[in-house]
Parts: sequence; C-alpha cells; structure tokens
Amino acid sequence: MVGHHVCGVHGGGQAWLEALRNAGVISVDTIVVENLGKRFGETQALRGSSLTIQSGEIFSIVGPSGSGKTTLLRCLLGLETPEAGSIFLGEQVVFDSEKGINVPPEKRGVGYVPQTWALWPHMKVRDNIAFGLKIRGMERPAIEERVERIAQVLQIGHLLDQWPWQLSGGEQQRVAIARALIIEPRVLLLDEPLSNLDPRLREDARVWMAKTIRELGVTSIYVTHDHEEALSFSDRLAVLILGRIRRVGTPHEVYDNMNDPEVARLFEFNILAGKTVREKEGLLVELGGGRVKVIGDAPPGREAEVSFSPWNVTLGQGTVKGKIVSWKFLGGFNEYSIEVGGTLIRARSRERHQEGALVDLDIENCVVLGPQEPEEATAAGRGAARRATWLKRVLRWKPRSTPGEPRVHPEKGNVR
Repeated sequence: MVGHHVCGVHGGGQAWLEALRNAGVISVDTIVVENLGKRFGETQALRGSSLTIQSGEIFSIVGPSGSGKTTLLRCLLGLETPEAGSIFLGEQVVFDSEKGINVPPEKRGVGYVPQTWALWPHMKVRDNIAFGLKIRGMERPAIEERVERIAQVLQIGHLLDQWPWQLSGGEQQRVAIARALIIEPRVLLLDEPLSNLDPRLREDARVWMAKTIRELGVTSIYVTHDHEEALSFSDRLAVLILGRIRRVGTPHEVYDNMNDPEVARLFEFNILAGKTVREKEGLLVELGGGRVKVIGDAPPGREAEVSFSPWNVTLGQGTVKGKIVSWKFLGGFNEYSIEVGGTLIRARSRERHQEGALVDLDIENCVVLGPQEPEEATAAGRGAARRATWLKRVLRWKPRSTPGEPRVHPEKGNVR
C-alpha cells in the first residue's frame, strides 16, 4: 500500500514527532530525519538535513556527485555516524547526537542494496539470499522456506543453485534485492542499484523494481543522480545539493515549479535572464526581443531569471527571437542548441530545422527563479521560519493517489 505523502523539510525534534503522531500520519515505518549534520575533514557532507518519509512510500534522493546523498543513506543504515541531529524509524530513536544514542546497523531492521550489489562470489544464489537470516541464527528449514518464497516473488527461483558469475546484470540485481528483502526490513535503502545496467535493461529493471516494492509495501529510499529516474520511480523525492535539501515534493510538484536555480540546473532546465513587466494578463519577462508570460512573482522593471524545460519551447512561432547554433537527432526527436540574447538554450522538437536558421520561439511554463541561497545556509537555520507552514500542510494532508494507481512521468506520461 502506498503510504501517506507529507511534505517533509522541517525542524523541531520531539515536538514534530508528537504533531505527526497526533495527526495520524506517522506509523511504525515512518522515517524522520532531523537536522542531520556530517563532516569529513573540511568537507561538510550534510548541512542540517531534515526529512519525513511515510510508511510504504518510495522516496528518492536525487543530487549530483558529492551532494551527500550516499552519506545520508549510510547514516540511516548506521555505517556513518553524524555529528549532529537525530534519526527515527517509526517511534524508535536509532540515532540522537544529544542523547548519545546510536543503534548498530544490524539492529535497525534496515535492508540495503549497494550500487555494486556486492554478491558473495564464493556462495551460490541460495546462500547469498539466505546470508542475513543465517547470521541472525534462524533455523535451516525456516531459512529454506523463506528463500523459496522470496525467490518466487522476485521470479528468480530457477537461479537459486547458480553462482553469481553465471548471472546477467539484471539477475544479479534481483538477487541483491532478494537478499535485502528476506530479512523483512521495515525500511529498504537502495544506493543507485541500476547504474551498472545498460540503458534498455535499466528502464525495464526500474519498472519491475517499482512494481515489486509497491506490491510488498516496504518503505523505500532510493538514491540516484539521474533526475529522470527519480521522476519516474518515486512517490516523492528530495533534491540534495551540497549537503542541503533544496526541494521536497511529488515528481509533478518539483518539476512543475522549478524556482530554485540549482535544482533547475540539475534537472537540465534552461535559464534565461530578462526584465519583468506587469500587464493585464499578468507578469511577463522580456526575453530575446519578445515577451513571455511567467509563473511566480517579482517586482516589475527588475532583472529576473526564469527557468523552463527544453520540451516547453516551440520552434517556428512566438515572439522570442533565436538562432539555431547546432542540432542533433536523438531518435524520436531533435535537440537544438539555440542562441537567445547571447545565451544558449536547448529545445526539443520532432520538427526539422536547419543549423544557422533564425527562428521565432514560443516558451511556455516559465518559472521565475528565487534568489540564490548562500552555501553556508543550512536547513536547520531556515527551518524555524518555515515550521508553522509545514505543520499546517501536514495536518491538511489528504491522499493523492490510491494503491495501484499508475505513476505519471511529467515528460513521458504513464510509466506503468
């Protein structure tokens, strides 16, 4: 069952837990991360990161290399010790820097699928899957029964007596997931588990894995650097950049309101600078000799930056002037590099246009970018001002979807 969808950047420790519990939106598998801080030497890997992840939810953490996403995952698992903050799995405190609580990994009830899958080469598939149960001291007959059951669910029963080196990449991935799920974890952590697969197999594996996790109902956190993967895979996602949570929301909430410049760049949106104009139809921005209606608010007559997707640029119509600098054929569409007022933007279209051509552009769904936040700002420092707003959103929460309802990718449509 897909869990509750609660917007999750906040601060406040026990008071927040109590508010969530009283609202009826916290359960045994809810994960609450409060103001987590982690440093490696001079590098601040996590800067007051806070999240709430609901029971049964598939939650992605997306960010570029070095953003701190794997560090956050390892802190949840217990393989890294933060310098500050707290972690709750349901109502159990597994880490609290002030109280000196740090539950070891083997007692957190967390399943883990690493990027490399890390199958034991000297063990057959059957023994790889059973490893977690063996170290817990479970009796052999019970282990065999559970191995057969999870192998049937993941459709790998015919592989149980194979060696890891005999398996394809996709088969190894399923074995790694089976090994993580067989201990019946309350939380499943996945660290870029599809990065070793070729593109076609990766797409198939993504659909299969999302379907399986939803059917099992296990709360899952999925780390990736691929924004398309996060959009198509997740119930909700968080964008982590330089150790700070920049955005949290459903795929559509994040994609359709790209008002953070760093998030916009990560998601490969175009960014253009122009001057704001207020008219009867609303707020406009002057770009490339034309005017474009924008989403958001800004004082008129000011310089402003706007973001927009390459899919929201229509060539051959509109008032914005541009020049096609280059183009490439990508199968189902062409991608154009277009100069607008001295800045290169990307546009995607199924129509063919010549290199060097002057074109009119119509740009839709432009979003005014907010100010760039200083790097030393932390989620903890911003949290106090936002706490009341987040609490109101939590208490007004209503389900966005029902179990079995298809997920919709903002660009690609229905993904299953």
